[in-house]
Amino acid sequence: MGRESVPSWCVFDLPGKEQEIARLEQTSTDPDFWLDQAEAQKAMRQLADLRGMVETWRGLERRVKETSDLSDLAIAEGDEGLISEVIGEASQIEATVKRLQFQLALGGEHDRKNAILAIHAGAGGTESQDWADMLLRMYLRWAEKRNYQTQIIDMTPGEEAGIKSATVEVAGSYAYGYLKAERGVHRLVRLSPFDAAHRRHTSFVLVEVMPEVESVVDVKVDPEDVRIDVFRSSGAGGQNVQKNSTAVRLTHLPTGLVVICQNERSQMQNKETALRVLQSRLLEIELEKQEEERARLKGTHVSAGWGNQIRSYVLHPYNLVKDLRTGHETSNALAVLDGELDSFINAYLEEPLAEGIT
Repeated sequence: MGRESVPSWCVFDLPGKEQEIARLEQTSTDPDFWLDQAEAQKAMRQLADLRGMVETWRGLERRVKETSDLSDLAIAEGDEGLISEVIGEASQIEATVKRLQFQLALGGEHDRKNAILAIHAGAGGTESQDWADMLLRMYLRWAEKRNYQTQIIDMTPGEEAGIKSATVEVAGSYAYGYLKAERGVHRLVRLSPFDAAHRRHTSFVLVEVMPEVESVVDVKVDPEDVRIDVFRSSGAGGQNVQKNSTAVRLTHLPTGLVVICQNERSQMQNKETALRVLQSRLLEIELEKQEEERARLKGTHVSAGWGNQIRSYVLHPYNLVKDLRTGHETSNALAVLDGELDSFINAYLEEPLAEGIT
C-alpha cells in the first residue's frame, strides 16, 4: 500500500508542480512583479492553486505511508482490532482518491472561474419561452443549492409567458467547470398548458455557458471594434430607469456578437457588465474552436449550437430525464427541474476519466 501502489500520483507530476511553485515564488519576489497588476494577480492565483493541490496530495501520500506501516504492524502482531482500524482507514483513503480523481475533470484552465449562463428559447413561441423560463429556474435553484451567487444580467420576457432569453452570472468556485456540462440544446416533451386541446408539445431551448473573464489579459477587445448603443431600460428600477437611457447594447463588429445589459442602475455599470459578458463570449468562441479541433483529430463531432441536443426531459406520457451524451437518466423529472442536476453534471465530467483522458 506504499507510494508505488497509488498510480494517481503520476497524473499530477508532483515534483514538476513543486518546481513550478518554486519558480512562481521566486518570480513574485522580483521588484517589478506588481507593475502589471493583472498578470501578477493571475500568477498569484496559479501559485495558490498549485500549493493547494500539492499539499492535498502530499498529505494523502503521508496517510498512505502511515496506514501501510500500521498494516504491517497489525499483521505481524495479529491484532484484529488494529487490522479493522487499518481496513477502515484504507476505505477512507480510497474514497478520498476517487474524489480527487474526479477533480481531474475540473482541471481546465478556466474551470475554477465564475460562469456566464445564457438561455435562448427556440422556435415554438409561448411553449418554448415557458420552457426557457423553467430552465432558468432550474439553474437558479441548482446554484442556490451549491451556495453560488447569481445575478440576472439581462432578460427578455415572452409575449404571453416565459422568457425569450436570459443571461445570468453565476459566481462561485468551479461554477464554469460544472456548468460547462450544460451547454447545448435541452428538449422538453409535455402536455402543453397553453394548448386548449391539451395536446403534447415538444420544445427546444439552447443553453450557452462561458467562463467569466477576470481581466483584460484573458481577452482583449479593441474599442474600435465595438459599437455602443444606449436606450431606456425595460427592466426593474422604477421611474428613474425609465427616464434615463441606462441600458447598454454592445455590438462586436468583427463577429456580429450583440450583448445587452440593463440590470444595473447606471449606464457605466451596464457598460462594464456588458463588456465583461462580451469578453466571455469571445473567450468561449476560442475555447470552442480548440475543442472542435481536438474532436476533429479524435474523429468526433462537438458543438454547443442548435444541432446538438444533449438532454431530453419527458413529462408525458411518463416522467424521464435522459442525457443523450452519457446515457445517465432518472424518472424523477420534477427533482431535476428543481435543481437536482449534480448526477447529470458528474456523469458528464466523469466520462473522459472513464475513457482514460485526464
